[in-house]
Amino acid sequence: MSLKSAFFGQKGGKERIFHDEQDASTLVAMRLTSLLPSNLSQPIAIVCIGTDRSTGDSLGPLVGTMLKEKDVSSFLVYGTLEDPIHAMNLQEKLNMIHSLHENAFIIGIDACLGRLKSVGAITIGEGPVRPGAGVNKDLPPVGDIHITGTVNVSGFMEFFVLQNTRLHLVMNMAKTIANGIYEADLQLMRRIHLAKLDMNHEKYKFF
Repeated sequence: MSLKSAFFGQKGGKERIFHDEQDASTLVAMRLTSLLPSNLSQPIAIVCIGTDRSTGDSLGPLVGTMLKEKDVSSFLVYGTLEDPIHAMNLQEKLNMIHSLHENAFIIGIDACLGRLKSVGAITIGEGPVRPGAGVNKDLPPVGDIHITGTVNVSGFMEFFVLQNTRLHLVMNMAKTIANGIYEADLQLMRRIHLAKLDMNHEKYKFF
């Protein structure tokens, strides 16, 4: 199946993408950009949720760290291995983000558990991520849109399952997500550049 047919096979783009499928990062970028606001001046914050104290729950901070290393320009990145956002500080961090960036569009990123056949899948869609739901924690929802990665199987001793998830899988999923966001960043930078050129053209065309 071609990249184009894979993406346009579902309404609004392909929502679930396996991290190891062909062109996975580009599919992540295409799906993500289709959900971003049209207002290019609106701040976009990526909130990467999780902790490096649990292998399965380290997906979010791994993505955040990789994005910081890539130095993305279009997104504000919160939640890294050095400064994670987790159950103990989530509300405080969200309050800080909202106070610093008025009317920010938020992308919530988190690991999740699911069915066996979904392990390794990255889901991108509208609405917030709900951190802690898989381990019965009552935490605030995060995001206008969400990116989640299914890192292991749900249904029994979820906390233990997260602790014993293979780091190899989580690292590969994090790389796919981060590379996809980086591609989306390049696309947004081009859109902003073209918009500025159009504004300058409109400004001077009557002179």
